[in-house]
Amino acid sequence: MNLSGQCLCGSVRYTFDGDPYLVFLCHCRDCQRSSGSLTHFGVIVPEAGFTRLGEVRSYTKSSDAGRKITREFCPTCGSGINNRLEVAPGMVVIKGGTLDNPAAVPPTFELYARTKQVSFVSGSALRCFEEGVTVDPSELLWKAP
Repeated sequence: MNLSGQCLCGSVRYTFDGDPYLVFLCHCRDCQRSSGSLTHFGVIVPEAGFTRLGEVRSYTKSSDAGRKITREFCPTCGSGINNRLEVAPGMVVIKGGTLDNPAAVPPTFELYARTKQVSFVSGSALRCFEEGVTVDPSELLWKAP
């Protein structure tokens, strides 16, 4: 699968060649604040297939779960491009809203439902976890629709 995307102003572009690992929605307060939205749409991919062109800046802090997360964003328009998780070395979390075709990788599960905003309706019956994933992640692997 080939995925591509960019920031709002187009200064940062990226491509990914391979299969996504996990595709999800996260409703934790940290993701809500960093995205400025009701949820974060994440596409976890192996770093080996991810190529980015353009300068990014980064910001690192501990997530709601207490693990470090580094957010990389365009310094011109401020669009978040991807995250890097301390808990997932060798992987990149693409911010799904920046994809040229977000519909190509629909999410398969939701995290942190306990802080999901009541006005957010996902419109489908996704597997839902009150906090973090409580099953073997291999049960959640993304498969093309």
